[in-house]
Amino acid sequence: MPRTPVWKSIAETLSEEIAKGHYRPGDKLPTEAELSARFGVNRHTVRHALSDLTERGITRSRRGAGVFVQSAPVDYPLGKRVRFHQNIRATGRLPHKKVLRIETRPCDKAEAEALQLAEGAPVLVYEGLSLSGDAPVAHFISIFPESRTTGLKDAFTEISSVTNALKSIGIEDYLRSETRVSAERATATQALHLGLREGDPLLRTVSLNTTVDGVPIERGMTWFAGERVTLTVTPDD
Repeated sequence: MPRTPVWKSIAETLSEEIAKGHYRPGDKLPTEAELSARFGVNRHTVRHALSDLTERGITRSRRGAGVFVQSAPVDYPLGKRVRFHQNIRATGRLPHKKVLRIETRPCDKAEAEALQLAEGAPVLVYEGLSLSGDAPVAHFISIFPESRTTGLKDAFTEISSVTNALKSIGIEDYLRSETRVSAERATATQALHLGLREGDPLLRTVSLNTTVDGVPIERGMTWFAGERVTLTVTPDD
């Protein structure tokens, strides 16, 4: 079995400590000399680890001042009414989305079963990145039944928020009926989108949203950057 490089182990240790709140946003990390003494390595190895944290957006370096924590994981509740923009604003950051794809195509078997459609029925695909401030925190693909969301494709050309886009076509509210969570490793494409390394941990959710009357309107798949998001389960609304 290949051995993990020492610098990578140091970077993961520091990343975990930041995620746990041992170092908070704005805090200065120990100096290279202090970290060298702690881990029993030379400064070059520590420098490699710190550079990795900066490349991943976890820390930032100030010339002559040191290395500082850039951000902490975002708490993301999983409940009946989950709204990305609301969750991110609660952290004091500005939420927004980057659209990667909006297209109509036939649904596959899994989508048909979830959305209670005939296999091959037309669905709207909305793919993009969810960002907290300037940091991408998730890659998402949302599938909507075209027959129940007329006008949604045009709405997405002007409105990035799913909640507001649905409101614009007359769907005032929706509920999350189920969510499945699993762990995955970032593909090369996902790593590029999320500013990670290929193979970094992701939290994948597959969810189904319905109208308040129980009619399926969205099947969503989201891959959260594991180091930037903490998924939490909230009581039913």
